[in-house]
Amino acid sequence: MDVAAERIDRLHDLARAAAADGEDDRARYYVRLARRVAERNRLELPRTFRRFTCDSCDAYLRPGTNARIRLQDGHVVVTCDCGAHARYPYDG
Repeated sequence: MDVAAERIDRLHDLARAAAADGEDDRARYYVRLARRVAERNRLELPRTFRRFTCDSCDAYLRPGTNARIRLQDGHVVVTCDCGAHARYPYDG
């Protein structure tokens, strides 16, 4: 694992901790920073990071707090407080 990937993992942990403490602006800062590191180093963000962040407002999503999770015909719909939707397939 190279330095950029390790930094992205560390920023993901920091964003999760900040969101748990209610510091939404700090969590959003960490998400934006991690996306910038990945973009500059041509890395793909880990799946868990992509699934728990909003593409529109860069918020770190916490189900029940600032995100709504719904299951519909073969996919998961994640709705952020900003109104953005993300859909992911699942087998269930």
